[in-house]
Amino acid sequence: MGKIKLPNRPIGPFPTVLAGAEVNGKPNYVTIGACGVVSLEPVLYISLKSTHYTTIGVKEHGYFSVNIPSAEQVQKIDYCGVVSGRTTDKSILFTAFYDELGKAPMIRECPMNILCKVIQTLPIFGFEMFFGEIVAVYANEQCLEDGRLDPLKINPVIMLGTSYWDLGQTIGTVFKDGIAYKESQAPLLQVDDKIRSGC
Repeated sequence: MGKIKLPNRPIGPFPTVLAGAEVNGKPNYVTIGACGVVSLEPVLYISLKSTHYTTIGVKEHGYFSVNIPSAEQVQKIDYCGVVSGRTTDKSILFTAFYDELGKAPMIRECPMNILCKVIQTLPIFGFEMFFGEIVAVYANEQCLEDGRLDPLKINPVIMLGTSYWDLGQTIGTVFKDGIAYKESQAPLLQVDDKIRSGC
């Protein structure tokens, strides 16, 4: 079987997760593929741009959440990667819940949630790599089979190149589905803006 050389850049597959942090008193989430294990210890890493709005909250509170969404949520997932919390209130997209161990919002609608306490930070190429000790893990009851997590019931999202995949087929397009969702929400956002301005 032959090999074809590809460009020297990360293309995946990567798990697609929503990293959560509280920023200026509100939950905020950003879509990332830069998340994973670093050892046999209960430690995860996430890598965020230094300019990401979520980065502010992780640095301030010392906690972050890793929320594992299901494929059915692909439009909202991409939307969270398209818009910034600086200009868009992403707290209204999901129902947040908190663990008593840390001040980082987790997403109730995601099948699985992991709360991490920052134990080390590494700046690299304009990104901040946060290493977090896992301090709490939550999962939806229906995603368990005999007490163990069933990946097909979680139905996680995988990012590969410019596409999102579930565990069997392409389900969306990176930075396109979120824009479509944003446009579909424009009339609602305009109404919300009028309400806020007292019109």
